[in-house]
Amino acid sequence: MEGTVDGFRYGAVTPVAAYLMACLGGALGLRCIVRSLLNEHSWKAGWLALGAASIGCGIWTMHFIAMIGFQVEETRIGYDVGLTVLSLAVAVIVVGVGVFIVGYRGAGKGALTGAGVITGLGVAAMHYLGMAAMHLDGSIQYDVFTVALSILIAIIAATAALWAAVTVRGFLTSLGASMVMGVAVSGMHYTGMAAVSVHLHGATGASWAGDSPTSLLLPMLLGPAIFLLLAGVVVMFDPLLVLGEGQRDRSGTSPRTAGPGSASGQRPGGDREFKAPTAGARPAHREPSAHKW
Repeated sequence: MEGTVDGFRYGAVTPVAAYLMACLGGALGLRCIVRSLLNEHSWKAGWLALGAASIGCGIWTMHFIAMIGFQVEETRIGYDVGLTVLSLAVAVIVVGVGVFIVGYRGAGKGALTGAGVITGLGVAAMHYLGMAAMHLDGSIQYDVFTVALSILIAIIAATAALWAAVTVRGFLTSLGASMVMGVAVSGMHYTGMAAVSVHLHGATGASWAGDSPTSLLLPMLLGPAIFLLLAGVVVMFDPLLVLGEGQRDRSGTSPRTAGPGSASGQRPGGDREFKAPTAGARPAHREPSAHKW
């Protein structure tokens, strides 16, 4: 018997919330990576790790917020805690591998392609590992072509995200890139979910070991959400990211540096500097002007 699969139990609430979390994680990750590239003397590895964790948490949070809206009408759904946590670790680690590759080797063709493939396959592995954590009174089957399409989307999305991570600099362009990343990650997720079909095991409503979606996923989503909030605080209060690259260059110019006006005795503000007469110096003699009567 085939189960009735519904991926939008709460309507547009879960897809929109999942998309926003993917955008948030992508935006924070991009800004952290930009921060590591703006100043070579900063702790580059730390900023890259924070960026990778932000993107990974955003992807994982997006996936399981969307899974809250997934149901099979004829049976209950539960989740295995160990596999769910493992999927989070996989997401952060594989994104970290890709981020560190492009962070230290740049966006060259070979490095970007390799990092994109590794990260895309890892994101797909996170998705299907999260699906494997799902328990229900039936067996989950996948359409091979749709699964392959979802993996291809994951690789393309990961490559584009890594390219944007080392290319995009401005705040608005980073925001736009994160919105595109959110569309790509959400598209990969729902393409993978379109491949799902459930074959029920006879009697419905049977019980099994595991937690329900709300009792497990909501508390677990709280941790990554708090992490993204703290990462956002770090990004917002970092002066180099607040000023931007252009403002940093202008503010880095010392006001004591001699400018074009210094040769003419002008102050930096443009006012001519007053020089007191030296001792013993005779004031300049002024010839009386001729008056015309």
